[in-house]
Amino acid sequence: MRAVNEIRLALLGQRGHLFAWAPVFLGVGIGLYFLLRREPPVAALWGAGIGAMCLGAGALRGGAVSGPLLWALALLVAGFALAGARAHAVAGPVLTWRYYGPVEGTVVGIDRSASDAVRLTLANVVLKGIAPADTPRRVRVSLHGSQGYIDPAPGLRVGLSGHLSAPNGPVEPGGFDFRRHAWFQRLGAVGYTRSPVLELGPPAGRRDVFAFRMWLSGAIQARMPADVAGFGAAVTTGDRSGIALSTIEALRISNLAHLLAISGLHMGLLAGFVFGAVRVGLALVPAVALRIPTRKVAAVAALVASAGYLMLSGGSVSTERAFVMTAVMLMAILFDRRALSLRAVAMAALVVLVLRPEALLGPGFQMSFAATTALVICFGWLRDREIALGPRWMRPVAAVFLSSLVAGLATAPFAAAFFNQVAHYGLPANLVSVPVMGMVVVPSAVAAGLLAPLGLEQIGLVPMALGLRWILGVAEFVAGLEGARGTVPSPPGWVIPVLASGALGLGLWQGKARWAGVVVMVLALAGWTQARRPDVLIADSGALVGVMTVQGRALSKPRGQGFVARNWLENDGSALDQARAAGLWRAPSAESRKGVRIVDLGETGRLIHVQGKTGLAGFDGCAPGDVAVFSEQAGGEWPCDVYDPARLKRLGAVAIRMRNGQPMFRTVREASGTRLWSGARRQGKSPARQTRER
Repeated sequence: MRAVNEIRLALLGQRGHLFAWAPVFLGVGIGLYFLLRREPPVAALWGAGIGAMCLGAGALRGGAVSGPLLWALALLVAGFALAGARAHAVAGPVLTWRYYGPVEGTVVGIDRSASDAVRLTLANVVLKGIAPADTPRRVRVSLHGSQGYIDPAPGLRVGLSGHLSAPNGPVEPGGFDFRRHAWFQRLGAVGYTRSPVLELGPPAGRRDVFAFRMWLSGAIQARMPADVAGFGAAVTTGDRSGIALSTIEALRISNLAHLLAISGLHMGLLAGFVFGAVRVGLALVPAVALRIPTRKVAAVAALVASAGYLMLSGGSVSTERAFVMTAVMLMAILFDRRALSLRAVAMAALVVLVLRPEALLGPGFQMSFAATTALVICFGWLRDREIALGPRWMRPVAAVFLSSLVAGLATAPFAAAFFNQVAHYGLPANLVSVPVMGMVVVPSAVAAGLLAPLGLEQIGLVPMALGLRWILGVAEFVAGLEGARGTVPSPPGWVIPVLASGALGLGLWQGKARWAGVVVMVLALAGWTQARRPDVLIADSGALVGVMTVQGRALSKPRGQGFVARNWLENDGSALDQARAAGLWRAPSAESRKGVRIVDLGETGRLIHVQGKTGLAGFDGCAPGDVAVFSEQAGGEWPCDVYDPARLKRLGAVAIRMRNGQPMFRTVREASGTRLWSGARRQGKSPARQTRER
């Protein structure tokens, strides 16, 4: 009875502040769905949805204790049901074999790959010899080689000869699952082409938003200097296809990449500029200013401008979040309520999670809401205590400094976990770049848009180019400084959820108990420092093996499997590239010969990597306790533990940890389980298999 009374008193102390917890519990339910190792039955999802509604109905009639608790449980169960419903709603065929042949489709997306190649996302796909019911809804193809025939445009019907395969799984157990990411993007195959793309039909007569965005992006790039044209198109339309990979890397190292992504900063600057400009403009006409509520008219104008910006930007998670927050703030002005509050952040999170539950797992959602929540809490605390940031003339500079510091600290753990890097000079880089974005780039972009119908857009584009050139100059300078980027290993899977729960408790809970969140955060960070990477990693193709040494991870080959090698090294927190990591294999504990790499695993045996047909021909056998990895299919019976392409295709990448001298194996299949995106509902058969079955 005493415990119930304590809970009652605690909840009563949170009255007026509980709504901020709504997206937290919804997110917990979504996270539980993605943590499952086996896909839940559809009946279970229906039951969860009905149960959430029943719990919500009970919460409406609940008391001071039962009501909030029932709401929390209802949101948790609803999150589970929403995530499952979304996963089934986007379900589609996925290739189960490697396809080479003609590919026909309509261009619905244009971006760049990690290797800086232009990529096309195609819909209404036609693949030779594959029935329409078994054809992926969308495929994504990287364009290599000479592509001088056409300039792919939105809506264009194109044809090409491409290599396609199913989206790859994680490069190691517990790593980023691209199959899951592709599933929610409706991508059933990815690949590349080295032949020119051919035009099969003109773009459709009706131009959609994507087509308009790409047209606008092209117009901006054609009218701006080449060195900043891609950057200008990115911050106005969200199209990054014109930005070089080196530029993006410099922005990341200097912690200025958030200026590239259309997010809260851009949306807030745009809305603020439009709001201020309209209000000042109306105030200049006394006859109007005295008769209408100029503040509310300016809010409506800013809301319309923000909605237009959302449409042009492509509607990413960060942009949706920023728009919802901006809309809530402007609506609060219309209803004479406080504009900046945690309610606005919570409402934005709820909208994004309901529409895209899978966004919870992405860095965009986590980093944007971490920064926004921290900023609202920090500035709300200063406002409530009437703390001024110095003299009036100094407040804008102090606000920029404090914003950069708070946002940087809030997003640093997520950036380190997702990208394995820390920007050591990010704060000074932001201090000299963010004001330029707010005072030069955004106002100039708005002016260019307003003057474009008159053919005078250069009046805005010229100062906009100067501002962007300054930001890029800062990024390149900072990125070139010694020690600008630090590296950190990936944390254990539990660290970020525990760290976030501690931060949420500290920021959202009212009362002294909130300081328990600091203890939780410290424990999570301590667990991160004790992270131990796998001693051996085996790629799912068998073409690459990595062994941890004192100097870092030694790779079995200096070239090939570059994506896998880069991810392994980044997850280790290593600054080595693949070539230097391959040089570590020459350590005294290892021996090698042509096509065969051998390293001692201790008392249990050896790890033998047999590369290609040359290595297979020179392979002289193995002993019990050895682990043999083949990049080509191994025939015959061997006394050792064999991982060849056929077995690795079933198991995925393999991680080995040595415990008390004994190897402990974990595969991607064990870590990821059997889910919709990992093989539970694979569709389609190769033409060769169809022929055999007939």
